[in-house]
Amino acid sequence: MSKIKVGVIFGGMSTEHDVSVVSGSSVLKNLDKEKYEIYPIYIAKDGTWYHYMKPVNEIEIFEIGDEPKELEKIDNEFDALKKNDVIFPVLHGLYGEDGTIQGLLEMLKIPYIGCRVLASSVCMDKIYAKIIFEKANLKQAKYVIINTCKSEDKYIYIDDELNHEEKEASEISEIVKEKLGFPVFVKPSNSGSSVGVNKARNAEELIENMKKAGKYDSEILIEEAINGKEVECAVLGTDNVTSASNAGQIISAEEFYDYDSKYKNAESKVIIPADIKPETAEKIKRNAIKAFKAVKGSGLSRVDFFVDKQTEEVYINEINTMPGFTNISMYPKLWENAGLEYSKLLDELIKTAK
Repeated sequence: MSKIKVGVIFGGMSTEHDVSVVSGSSVLKNLDKEKYEIYPIYIAKDGTWYHYMKPVNEIEIFEIGDEPKELEKIDNEFDALKKNDVIFPVLHGLYGEDGTIQGLLEMLKIPYIGCRVLASSVCMDKIYAKIIFEKANLKQAKYVIINTCKSEDKYIYIDDELNHEEKEASEISEIVKEKLGFPVFVKPSNSGSSVGVNKARNAEELIENMKKAGKYDSEILIEEAINGKEVECAVLGTDNVTSASNAGQIISAEEFYDYDSKYKNAESKVIIPADIKPETAEKIKRNAIKAFKAVKGSGLSRVDFFVDKQTEEVYINEINTMPGFTNISMYPKLWENAGLEYSKLLDELIKTAK
């Protein structure tokens, strides 16, 4: 019986390039070499595509900041993709998790793992994901939407009816104070791994963090801070059969679970199952599947929640359509806790490819 040809794409042009390199190497290390003929494809930060030429049996898991060395430039990207039966695009962030690579693969009629174009693009944009969550009646933190302007001290305020109005930064601060109060989180709408996310405890910090978020994206989301536990749930399946894992809980080494806490601080911990009531855990599983279906998800996603520390009220935060696959990432850890070890999880994901 011939082996299934699996192309694993990793790296990419986004701010999450380094995480993707680690995720991709973890997938390459754990794919069953007896079942699959594996073709690693590395995308450099400048967008150049390469064959990763190191023998797959010798590939080890990278650390954050490592880059593959044994590279051969790909002359024809389409041909490199078409030689595979299935593509696993282990790309986080823009140009990988936002529907772009998915659209390319669909044009080439190559089956791939993960959400389709619509779900990928919607979930990459935190603002539009929130609009869908609202329609699905999923409780979430209150928020304010702004866009950057040509003038550094002005922003476009987008109200509840999606009307646009130019305002001074100080005026945005007053709106946030009235609608949300402090503290708040300021986030680039199209970014992952908490890149560009900062907490603002007052008007001065808010204005400063709006500038920081604007360096990553023209759309900025400002959310009320929920005093809650950070809880995540893994989803696996097709449109018709969807499974959700037990919830896992993040214990951040920092004030909140930012990029450094996730990938550079060994003091951050994961608790599986999460320290929450059984009925709350079941609600999270239901809401994870509901959110996944609301965005027309397929293949896999990790759905993130806050659980209020006093009331155990559940708030949806976001959906990650291509969650981390590093050795410390929550998605594979959640399924491992459910009895599905990493290599078997990859087998199941390959079955979902379409």
